[in-house]
Amino acid sequence: MLRTSADKLNDHIHGRLLSRSEGPAWKNVLVHLLSHSWREDGLIVPAVAEPLLVLIVSGSAVIEEREFSGEWQGARADVGDFYLTNSATPYEMRWTSMSAEPFRVMHVYLGLPLIEAAAAEVLSASHDRLCLRDVSAGRDPLINHLLQLILSELTEAREPSEIFVQGVAQALAVHLVRSYADADLPPRRRVGLPAFKLRRVTDLMASGIAEAFSLEALAAEAGLSPFHFSRVFKQSTGYSPSEYFIRMRMAEARRLLRETDRSIIEIGLDVGYSSPSHFATVFRKAVGITPSEYRNG
Repeated sequence: MLRTSADKLNDHIHGRLLSRSEGPAWKNVLVHLLSHSWREDGLIVPAVAEPLLVLIVSGSAVIEEREFSGEWQGARADVGDFYLTNSATPYEMRWTSMSAEPFRVMHVYLGLPLIEAAAAEVLSASHDRLCLRDVSAGRDPLINHLLQLILSELTEAREPSEIFVQGVAQALAVHLVRSYADADLPPRRRVGLPAFKLRRVTDLMASGIAEAFSLEALAAEAGLSPFHFSRVFKQSTGYSPSEYFIRMRMAEARRLLRETDRSIIEIGLDVGYSSPSHFATVFRKAVGITPSEYRNG
């Protein structure tokens, strides 16, 4: 079985490391700030002993997970959403960014001594009998607040405070044990469209990104009527099919502007816009600046 330690997990997860915790202030707390590509078609996340919290720091994405050979389960994750993983087995993961903002996440690993101390105080239980529930694209105001404090301490241009970091980490451990060790907690959020159908539809969108949008073709791929497909697609992603398609086009346009020397007219054609002015208008509406400003910025 594929296993690794918390400090080596980034060797298995594709992403550019922006910052990481270092020094005595971060005892039993490991923090990585990562920037991810707009699309990941599949990776294997090894089992890690320490509980892993992931906070969406910027951007948004449709993120899917599954156990080996299992069915993909997906949901849209936005800024402030979090993931909690305490898995004894590896699992698979993939995503597609849905935002003009860079897709950045913060990983926070709490050392077992912190979890054990919290469990002993809150539950009178040792960690070997404690199982934290997995959470995907969850919303928890207290977790978000505590993780934002950790993010600030990580990124501010000052020496991190050991008292502050350890206090926040202890509060986080206690909250996790209190709120996510209970077997009666509600299950993961479910999406309207089954994950395998969602993937087939988004793959069809990606392969035809330069072609005209066709709701009928996408609905047929999902085996649904256009009306029903539109409703469950929005339940799954938070966007209508046409909005999602435009966001995919704009994500590809941003990539081409960053990574190639193709002209803006050519890039517009590559993502389905024969009119340069129409492309510039849609890009500005989605990103907030014009294609030329984005390239030169």
